[in-house]
Amino acid sequence: MADPYSILGVARGAAEADIKKSYRTLAKTHHPDRNKDNPKAADKFAEITRAYDLLMDKDKRARFDRGEIDGDGNPTNPFGGGGFGGGGRGGQQGGGFEFNSEGGDFGDIFEGIFGGGRRAAGGGGGGFGGFGRGGRAGPPPKGANVAYRLAVGFIDAATLAPQRITLQDGKTIDLKLTAGVETGTQMRLSGKGQPGAGGAGDAIVTVEVKSHPFYTRDGDNVRLDLPITIDEAVKGAKVRVPTVDGPVMLGVPAGSSSGKTLRLKGRGFTGKTGQRGDQLVTLMIDVTVDDAALNSFLEGWTDKRAVRGNLGV
Repeated sequence: MADPYSILGVARGAAEADIKKSYRTLAKTHHPDRNKDNPKAADKFAEITRAYDLLMDKDKRARFDRGEIDGDGNPTNPFGGGGFGGGGRGGQQGGGFEFNSEGGDFGDIFEGIFGGGRRAAGGGGGGFGGFGRGGRAGPPPKGANVAYRLAVGFIDAATLAPQRITLQDGKTIDLKLTAGVETGTQMRLSGKGQPGAGGAGDAIVTVEVKSHPFYTRDGDNVRLDLPITIDEAVKGAKVRVPTVDGPVMLGVPAGSSSGKTLRLKGRGFTGKTGQRGDQLVTLMIDVTVDDAALNSFLEGWTDKRAVRGNLGV
């Protein structure tokens, strides 16, 4: 594999936060689900994920920077003074794909909330398990990581509702979503992967936030188009409004026009700082054409204001 820093487009001294940000951007762009017509998308996605896994492993990153291992985690001089200890692992974590360094084949995309617990990278199936410097035995390899893809409801993501999941070993756990969760967020469950001589690998959960019928996300804010009647817009009213936390009453000011946006504080997503965004409610006047009384009124009334005057027409 090429230089993982170059693959992710970050400098050698990049902070973990910058590496994560770059990975999420690239993973969204090259994810096979979004590139079904590109047969090379899976290869590119795998390469990006392998680079990310290596750089997020502090030990591997340090060994790569010292030139002890290559971009695949294999010893750069396996038969020299460095020995075999801690060499390449058997697989690479691919965010919903199975990768195996021995065969190079990709598994199917995980289906459903969990895709049957495919084996993924970063776990240790491989490695030589030989001797390090001075003839000392290297540490036994950990088991392989297991990748899951978790589909989370829009409201659950906004409210950080715990997600009950079943791992490949049949055990059920409650997963707590992290602040700032979004599609592409990865969560690591230590010791929940495949067993190995050096301990179990990890479970890597990649989150996909599902869309909603009438909410949309805008950063940490939630947007909603709210239908109101003509009389509510003209005279003002208290109306019942849905939020991710449940319905609330909202005051519509008298004389409101379509497009007017009202703010409900603290009814959005929880950001990475722990502070919640707001819900932005855009009023949309719903006009009926079958109201005889309204039609009768309008026959004798005309609004003479130049409402389009600022448009030059």
